[in-house]
Parts: sequence; C-alpha cells; structure tokens
Amino acid sequence: MATERLLLLCLVLFSSLLLLPRHASAQKPGFVSLDCGGNGNYTDELGLQWSSDDGLMFGETTNISVANETRRQYTTLRHFPADSRKYCYTLGVTSRTRYLLRATFLYGNFDNNNNVYPKFDVSVGATRWSTIVISDANTVESIELIFLASTPNISVCLSNATTGRPFISTLELRQFNGSVYYTPSENQFYLSVSARINFGADSAAPVRYPDDPFDRLWESDTLKKANYLVDVAAGTRKVSTKMPIAVNRDEMPPEKVMQTAVVGTNGSLTYRLNLDGFPGDGWAFTYLAEIEDLLPQESRKFRLVLPGNSDLSKAIVNIQENAQGKYRLYEPGYTNISLPFVLSFRFGRTSDSTKGPLLNAMEINKYLEINNGSPDGDVINNVVYLNPLADWAKEGGDPCLPVPWSWVQCNSDERPRITKISLSDKNLTGNIPSDLTKLSGLVELWLDGNSLTGSIPDFSGCPNLEIIHLENNQLTGQLPSYLGDLPNLRELHVQNNMLSGTVPSGLLNKNIELNYSGNINLHEGGGRAKKKSMIIGLSVGAAVLLIALIAAWIFMQRGKKKHSDQGALAVQKVVSGLSDATAEGAHYFTYSDIIEATKNFEKKIGSGGFGVVYYGKTKDDKEIAVKVLTSNSYQGKREFVNEVTLLSRIHHRNLVQFLGCCQEEGKSMLVYEYMHSGTLKEHLYGPLIQGRNTNWIQRLEIAEDAAKGIEYLHTGCVPAIIHRDLKTSNILLDKQMRAKVSDFGLSKIAADGASHVSSIVRGTVGYLDPEYYISQQLTDKSDVYSFGVILLELMSGQEAISNENFGINCRNIVQWAKLHIESGDIQGIIDPILGDEYDIQSMWKIAEKALMCVQAHGHMRPSISEVLKEVQDAISIEREAKATREGVSDDMSRTSAHSSLNTDMGGGADNFLSLGDSMARPTAR
Repeated sequence: MATERLLLLCLVLFSSLLLLPRHASAQKPGFVSLDCGGNGNYTDELGLQWSSDDGLMFGETTNISVANETRRQYTTLRHFPADSRKYCYTLGVTSRTRYLLRATFLYGNFDNNNNVYPKFDVSVGATRWSTIVISDANTVESIELIFLASTPNISVCLSNATTGRPFISTLELRQFNGSVYYTPSENQFYLSVSARINFGADSAAPVRYPDDPFDRLWESDTLKKANYLVDVAAGTRKVSTKMPIAVNRDEMPPEKVMQTAVVGTNGSLTYRLNLDGFPGDGWAFTYLAEIEDLLPQESRKFRLVLPGNSDLSKAIVNIQENAQGKYRLYEPGYTNISLPFVLSFRFGRTSDSTKGPLLNAMEINKYLEINNGSPDGDVINNVVYLNPLADWAKEGGDPCLPVPWSWVQCNSDERPRITKISLSDKNLTGNIPSDLTKLSGLVELWLDGNSLTGSIPDFSGCPNLEIIHLENNQLTGQLPSYLGDLPNLRELHVQNNMLSGTVPSGLLNKNIELNYSGNINLHEGGGRAKKKSMIIGLSVGAAVLLIALIAAWIFMQRGKKKHSDQGALAVQKVVSGLSDATAEGAHYFTYSDIIEATKNFEKKIGSGGFGVVYYGKTKDDKEIAVKVLTSNSYQGKREFVNEVTLLSRIHHRNLVQFLGCCQEEGKSMLVYEYMHSGTLKEHLYGPLIQGRNTNWIQRLEIAEDAAKGIEYLHTGCVPAIIHRDLKTSNILLDKQMRAKVSDFGLSKIAADGASHVSSIVRGTVGYLDPEYYISQQLTDKSDVYSFGVILLELMSGQEAISNENFGINCRNIVQWAKLHIESGDIQGIIDPILGDEYDIQSMWKIAEKALMCVQAHGHMRPSISEVLKEVQDAISIEREAKATREGVSDDMSRTSAHSSLNTDMGGGADNFLSLGDSMARPTAR
C-alpha cells in the first residue's frame, strides 16, 4: 500500500510539472513580480511570472481600463485611504545581494476624480524614495532603485497623500549578480535610477527581459516626450550591427542595446534632457562599443564636453583602443558627479579624428542617502511579530519614518525614538511584551482595555515614562515598587485587574494621579493618611488655581481698556531703547508730525489687508511712506508692535529702511523710506506694466536683491527671523529698480536651536507653504516656498492665484508651472512680454530652482543661500549671453557655458558626498 501511495504521489508531481508555464523554468532566481490588486498567478508574454499581492497588503482593489493598454498587470490596482498612515509591502531578500526595485503606477482615473490627480510619497523603509505626481491618467509612471540588501527583507511604503489617494499597479524585485552596480558607498546610499537610455534604438519600445537578463528598462531615444533628448545636433545618424557584442563585464548592458548607436556625422552629438530627482550627486556612465567597420586610415576619437565645465570634461575616448578591440564594451563614467535637473551634454570629435563620436547607451542614477530609521525599530518589531494577524501590526516599514505608525508617536531626533505606544482596546492577550521595557525614550504607555495576563514587567529602564495605562486587563502579581522610583511618573492607572499585595509607599507618597481600584486583593498598607492629605492638597491647590485664573481674566479685561492709552508709551519705549547703529535714526513721530508730512493724508500710494499707505515728506525734505494700520484689534496692535520690534533690530540694504512709528489718536502708523518705483507686483501685472516693462535680467536682479534680504533675515540675524508673508507686493523697488523686502507684521523670531516654530498659520493664499499650513510648524523653508512662487511669477508674469489663466485643473501658479516644466515645455510659461531677449539656459536654471523651492516637504527645499547662488549664476549666464548677442565677444566656447549644469569632477570638490577622493575622479571600467 505504501508503495502504491508513493507511486501515485510521483505521478501527481510529474503531472504538475507538465502543467507549469513554458517560461517558468527559464526565469532567473531572485525575481518577484507583484500584480497589485490582481487575481491569481500567471506568466506574461515576456516569460515573467506574476503573483497577486492579495494577502500581502490591505487596502482596496479596483479594475481599470486604459485605451491601448492590454498588459494584464495594468488592468487592476490597489489603493489606500488618503490619511496619515503609511501602507507597506515587505519583500524577502538575500542579505549582501544587490537588487533592482521597481514600482509602477497607472492611474486610469480609478477614483473618478477628474479635477485632482493623486500625489503621494513612496519610501523604502525609513528612506524617502520618490514623490509620485500623476499628470496623465493613461500613462504608466515608473520608478526604479538599486540597493544592496543589508537585512532579510525590505519594505516599500506609500504615504503622505497631498492630493487624491495613494495607489500602486506593480511592484517588482530583480536580483543582480556579482559586483554589478558596486559602489564604495553602497552601505550609505541607494542608487535611484534617473535615466537609462538606448541610443539608436529601432523602436520606441524599451529593451527589457529576456534581452536584459536583469530586466532593466532601457528607454528608447526615439521616445516622444517633452524635453527628453532634445537639441539633437544636425548630422546625428543611427547605426546598428548584427554582430555579437562582448558585454560580460562591469554593469553588463544587454547585447541588443549595444548593437545600436548614434553617430555624429558632423562631428558632434548634443542632447539636453530632464533628470528625474536631480539636482544632486549621482553615478553616471556611458556604454560604448565600436560597431562600425573603420578603414585603416580612419579613426574615431572624441571627448565628452559638459558645457561650462570644459576643464573637467572626460579625457579623449578611442572606443576600439579603450575596449581592446571591436564589438567589446567600454564603460567610461563617474561614480560621483554633481548634476542638475536639466542636463546639457555634448560629445565632440577631436581634431585628429576622421569619424564623429559614437554613443550606444547611457545610465544616470542619483545617490539617495539611506536613513537607518528609529533605533527602536528592532525592539518594536518584536512586539509586532507576536500579533501577526492584527490590523495594527500590518503597517510595516520603520515605526517612525517617514511617518509613524498609527499607534506610535516619535520624537523629532534625526533617528527618532518612540515616545508613545497607544494599544488600547486592541484585543491583546498573553503577557505584556518584555521588549517594551527596552524603549528608553518611552513617555506614554497605553495598554488598557485588553486581556493581558501575568505580572507587570520591569520598566525601570524607561526613565522618561510619565503616563502608564494598564487598566481593564487581567494582570496578576504585585504592583512593583520600582514604579515609585520613576522620576517623571505623573499618571498610573492599574484599576480593574487582579493585582494583589500592598501599594508601594513610594507611589503613595508621590505626587501623581494614581488609580488602583477594582483590584480586590490590592491594599494601601501604611500610606493611607499621606495619600488623603495629598488628595486634599491637590483639591485646595486646584481651587487656588481657579481663583487665580478668574483674577487674571478680570485683570486682562481691565488691561484691554488701558491698552490704547499705553500703546504709544510702549512703542516709544521700544524705539527709545534702540542703539543708533541699529536704528539708523528711527524715532517716534508725533501725530502732528505725520499730519504735516502727509498733508493730512493727501496722497494715497498703496493699500492692502494691513491698511493704507500715504506719501509724505518730512521737514528736512526726506520722502517717506506712512503705513496706517486699519485694524485696531488686539491682533492688529500685536502685529504693529511685532513689526516695530523686529524692524528696530535689523538693517540691511535689501530691507526697506524703517524710520519710525506713531501710535496716537487711535491710529497705529509705521514710517518707512519711500520707494519710488512701487511694488514688484505692479511691474509684473499691475498698472505700472504699461510702458515700463522689466526685461529678464532686471527680473533676475530683483530676485537677487530680494534673496539677499531674506538671506540676511535667515542667517544674519541672531536669532533668525522668518518673514512669513513673502509676495510680490511686499518687494518694493527704488529709483534704480533695486529691490527691498518690506512688511514684517507677520514675521516670527526663530527659537534658538529649534527646528521649527509652532505658530498659528498666517500668510497669503498662493504663497503659503502647504507643509506649514498642515502642521502649523513654521520654518525658514516656509519663506523659501514663497520665494519659489515669486520666481515663477518673474518667469511667467502671471499672478500666484488665478481662476482663468491656468486651465481647468489648475488654480495656482505652482501646479500650472510644474505641469509645463516637468514635461519640458518651459516656453509654455515664459512671459510673452520678454520676447526672445533671454538665454534659455538661464531660464531653465531659475525654473529648476523654483521647482525645488516649492517641493511639498520643507527638508527637500534648498536654503535661501542656495537659491541666491543659482540666481547669481543665472545672471552671469544672461550677461554673457547678452554680450554675445551684442557682439561684444566672439568666443563661441564661452557661449557654450550657458548651461544649468553644476558639476564637480576631480579632487577638491566642495559639493561632493563624503565618499572619498577616489570617487570624485573619472572612471573607465
């Protein structure tokens, strides 16, 4: 009987093997292909085996239909709520092995929201990977990452939905062999794939598996999308061969990719393309193989020219000589190079070469610094593993970053510590997990309302504990005495358990909120009298506090009546306390002084939410602007005092000079120097635009002046000052059109050493930092966001908010400009008034920096000092271009410097990653 069973089992197994898909045995090990939201397992036309993600992830699944999209994996997707949680896939990997990770997203308008496309973040563990911005419902968005596995699994998480719901179509893992993509810094940095291009491709379809055994996607250079390999030089021609290419070295590009190329028959290959994720430091290599038959007298020599950095361009390339033969791979490049968002490059023939340059393929990856996440990660994961089926245990990824789990709170350290556990009413059973006692930063522990048993473990290793809730469980044993020794404990709730013994005297004598009722075998012992007296003391204290609060309220009401009378005195005290060096003659003006100077407020020169501005002239013929605040409310007066206080301690050539103030006759007034040319807003799209058009270089100089003023506030003042209301109407212009920043009524002083200032949201719609709006945490990067909007206004001549100018799906300039810039259509946003009197590279430099400024998250934005440098570089490009246009210089090599490229190669590069000098040098592999 046993023999028959064994024979039957063998027949079943053999039959199963016959039924396996034909491609299954050919697929490489280490491949994972998840069809997100799909049903069942299948093999596609490429021979890739797909599996459903059902059981690996919660969320909802949806079927979609997109025209001309027939691939099964793109007929479904999985989507998640637009809440504060993150939703993670966890994939098994082999430690110390390199992988390619790919996620794709096909929207297909699954939520029937035609007005707002989704925007959300994707992270790998605690490391932010990419922000997915959907701009077309019918296009597949794809992101790729190369990483060295350091643990047995890796998490891919979706979170931070800015608009719409996070969703995903596919998630793929591909294992590499050997030293492919090895970098000395791979333990500190991932490689985020920005461009992988197959030059000379015979179709628009990408080359991938099985032609590429690692299933990389090699995009065709014939792909039609905006600003993708544009500015192609005349004479660029495709070449190809059927001969085999030796590619089994270095990154092993597929033979099919190396069998095609482009040749610059006129001596040059030139291109410009967008680099996703840049500017930043990256890994950039070209893949070259000589696939043309050169005659004995013919030669092919060329060099890579990076415009504006000719001294740092690569050495001369002779492919056949460098590769030691025809049809062999040569892979020159840089393991560490600083690249811009818009990359311009050229391959140029040398003077002793008879053939133009040849290029088969190119790959550019950005270094993405690995965030190791919370040091409490391993500890809390041990708690999660005890409850694998619970919904709260399925969130995955790092407990704190990029957003914390829904039942966890963390501090703001660079590597955050867990400060709060909230697992009330989660059906927990068994003992309290002992790993919780290892969370040294824990402040609050909420485990009430479960079915926990056993004794209370030793939390003496958590000295920061303030609040402990263990009530309504089934805990047994004694109430530990160490609890009385916790230095910060202020609440302990253990009621309705099965605890026994006596309450430690250390707890009874401690000034805490203690509840141990419902434990019939737990008694007070000798501490009852002290406890009663403490409770009485607390009651008396509470009564005294209540009386004090009532008295304070009465005092404040009386004080408000005196506020108007004392205002002038308070302001005079502020002004009179100034040093002459700081105030530059600022003083208190009497109301009669203001009436005389303005001729009884005769000439109105401006107005806004703050009030009205009048022109005036003092007795010594100094022209002034008098701002009369409309609001006489407490808030208005507070803003008035705030501006006086701030202006009294700052002085810079690019900040409007504060001359003094007046607070009499129920009016609050500020006196400034008079700015003859009005506001930037008026020159861009206001009454002053007629006949007084500002050209592009003037606009850049205005941006430079304003950035200098803001830089002074952020870095030159101690403590720093955050303006909080930057906009074109708050940038004023003098007779020479030099710009100065004004209006400090909403400004805040940054707290020393603090990363942010908690603040009620103030500002102007269209310029308001969305992160500040959501979190109410103000940082200097909030000013940078507003300045990014101003840069876009300078480029386009459009207002920050418009119901008519930006199309159906856009109401603000940021959305509108992003759609154009990220698709390469920069011409679509340039102000027509500028004509053709600008250099396109200076325009691109400002465009890419503006996009960096308006990133959704503050930590992704540059500092104002970085922005200032880019503006100054754009001015240099523009002045050089203007000189060339006017015939001042005929040096064509100088005109090639009109590039947004900021690259560092060779030793001593200040902007390099700290990866060692060897990484900064060109590498030929």
